[in-house]
Amino acid sequence: MPRTPIESRFDTHDGQMLFYRHWPARSGQPRGAVLLFHRGHEHSGRVAHLVDELDLPDHAFFAWDARGHGRSPGERGYSPSLATSVRDIQTFADHIAAEHGIAVRDMAVVAQSVGAVLATTWVHDYAPPIRCLVVASPAFRVKLYVPFARPGLKLMHRLRGKFFVNSYVKAKFLTHDPERIASYGTDPLITRPIAVNILLDLYETAERIVADAAAITVPTQLLISGADWVVHRGPQDAFFERLGSRVKQKVVLDGFYHDTLGERDRAQAVDAARQFIVRQFDTPSPRVSLRHADRQGAFRDEADRLARPVPAGSLAALYWTLTRAGLRLGGALSEGVRLGHATGFDSGSTLDYVYRNTPAGRFGVGRLADRNYLDAIGWRGIRQRKVHVEELIGEAMARLQADGVPVRIVDIAAGHGRYVLEALESQKARLNGTGVASILLRDYSDINVAQGQALIRAKGLEHVAHFRKGDAFDGDDLAALDPAPTLAIVSGLYELFGDNDMVARSLGGLGRAVAPGGYLIYTGQPWHPQLEFIARALTSHRAGSAWVMRRRPQAEMDQLVREAGFEKMAQRIDPWGIFTVSLARRVDGPA
Repeated sequence: MPRTPIESRFDTHDGQMLFYRHWPARSGQPRGAVLLFHRGHEHSGRVAHLVDELDLPDHAFFAWDARGHGRSPGERGYSPSLATSVRDIQTFADHIAAEHGIAVRDMAVVAQSVGAVLATTWVHDYAPPIRCLVVASPAFRVKLYVPFARPGLKLMHRLRGKFFVNSYVKAKFLTHDPERIASYGTDPLITRPIAVNILLDLYETAERIVADAAAITVPTQLLISGADWVVHRGPQDAFFERLGSRVKQKVVLDGFYHDTLGERDRAQAVDAARQFIVRQFDTPSPRVSLRHADRQGAFRDEADRLARPVPAGSLAALYWTLTRAGLRLGGALSEGVRLGHATGFDSGSTLDYVYRNTPAGRFGVGRLADRNYLDAIGWRGIRQRKVHVEELIGEAMARLQADGVPVRIVDIAAGHGRYVLEALESQKARLNGTGVASILLRDYSDINVAQGQALIRAKGLEHVAHFRKGDAFDGDDLAALDPAPTLAIVSGLYELFGDNDMVARSLGGLGRAVAPGGYLIYTGQPWHPQLEFIARALTSHRAGSAWVMRRRPQAEMDQLVREAGFEKMAQRIDPWGIFTVSLARRVDGPA
């Protein structure tokens, strides 16, 4: 007998209530869960047939209607951003874990087309330790048959703001299945329009995920339709080749149209997916360790390439020489560029200037140049990171206060401490009571210590906040912090140092300082679109040397945190996928 779904809803971070279907396991106690994510324009009812066809009676199944689709709220085909919809997946997984008692490590994901892009982005950006990932015909690059369609849409979006385009795809080019073709035309919940911001986000995000697929390490199966009229195959092959998964499988289905899991002969695809999922539940693949990714692998290779000088006399050498000369000229006009040259573009002083976000410069044009400098995508990401740090500080404080635990905060590399102090300003009325017992800000730089102490005085927090000089990588010194912190913060530090042993020493010290039940807020930088510009043109605070960064995938950062005895509970990431902020709880024993 077909399994009957239970219809329900879950709350998103911004108050939307998204619709989903839940098929309980026939055995009562599920062995795990399979999460189904539908194609663009469609809804959970269009993947419901997979519940019986996958023939996994001991597994619970869940399928949502993405926001703006099916029976979920919102304008049809619209989401504020693709990143918002990716965060919805994280919220969905959290809801399933909390309400249905199925841990993320016992979840498998099956996703198709646009749903596959959302799912792979979630796995890349949030690094959930799911059991496995199956993606069918991921829409990494949609075929736009109109010449220059993408730049045209970008221009129109800048001029018009939000608007929608209708899908050009006819059902007969999606599948050979007559029943699926007929139902596509009559289904009232099919959403033909798509907001142009989502279409543009889809392209940009997919390019990022394909380029950085090495960061995805969960077992992954890729199902490719051999006669796909809707998406290009090239990015799918590139994604598979670059995957960092130890276990990966590519299945090419000759003659299949885009609706891979809804094709007439879909039993080939469904059987392959079932075998892959069963194998990962029967004999789970060991997790890929990234503990030594600083010594070998794609992310070490990238950093080494950026550290090597370009060949002397080459066009590239000329280009970067002129770029650096332009920045020196910019330093005579723009206050932000001048400060970067003086203290390092990664210094606490530069970050404090970026946080203030008030352009300044000389001769009139300098202010305009400074505004352009402050609007660079990296600095926009930094400011969004500050918002997320402040948000998670508030969440951690609320958790501690609910448990009756004194809030004792330490930030081990605070810069000027602005983001911590501004996050606490909203708590100012409670600082004289038992809400916040102490705030200790530390930094290695005498300049930052002096500026931070001045900022504490300016905000009237001398009675509870103190700023001292300290080494963030001295694990023994951190372990001896007195009073012992209940909330430790590390923001913008580990991204600047590629050595995992250094980071492990720092985190290990915090793991000894923070008692079980306490919290850690930490940041990461799994991606940056301007790595080469930063390495070739900007200088670091470390004696004016080149600012070469080794990126850490989120999975690598989370492994280091777990090694120190913390378990990640929540994460935020900016819309561009550059900076992450995570909240972790200190647990008894290994996380």
